[in-house]
Amino acid sequence: MTIRALLEMALAGAGYAEVASAARGDEGLALVKSHKPELVLLDLMLPGRDGYSIAKEIRTDPSLSETRIIMLTARTAPEDIVRGLEAGADDYVTKPYDRLVLLARIRAVLRRGPMYGSKVGFDGLEMDESNRSAVLDGHPLALTAGEFALLTKLVAHRGRILPRQADERTVDVQIANLRRKLGEWGSHIETVRGVGYRVSP
Repeated sequence: MTIRALLEMALAGAGYAEVASAARGDEGLALVKSHKPELVLLDLMLPGRDGYSIAKEIRTDPSLSETRIIMLTARTAPEDIVRGLEAGADDYVTKPYDRLVLLARIRAVLRRGPMYGSKVGFDGLEMDESNRSAVLDGHPLALTAGEFALLTKLVAHRGRILPRQADERTVDVQIANLRRKLGEWGSHIETVRGVGYRVSP
């Protein structure tokens, strides 16, 4: 039985009623466009179309603005993780993976679901979930979907610690990218050693 078939069974067993899959990248993208799923599990090394280009196309399609992406891949190098997140992934899980951990990451990404219509802001930063825009001191910010979701959560719950799991390198990469893109404002993002991150109250 293929890994893809085992994954389908695991998702169905976890209560996800509608699960569709494809062995090729181009076929998978066609499924995404026709089904408009809540979540896409996306490998990077696919025949027909690679995962990076698929993620970028999903992120530029307005009809797929609610679709979350988790990259599930054997590529573990930091530059691969950064490239995946920059392409628009909400999370990045490396193989081999534990089934229960993967299901927990899926639930976590789906819980981040967009708060459409809400706006948050702090010290010159303004974020609008209705159109996923982020502006700092009047200048638009180019954030990936994962960075936008993370920063929105941190700002909306200012002062509250966002826990970091021991294996959650994805969040570390996103935090580093946010600090770089935010410049001086990035100093508001505090590292609570051994616990997680927060935006200073």
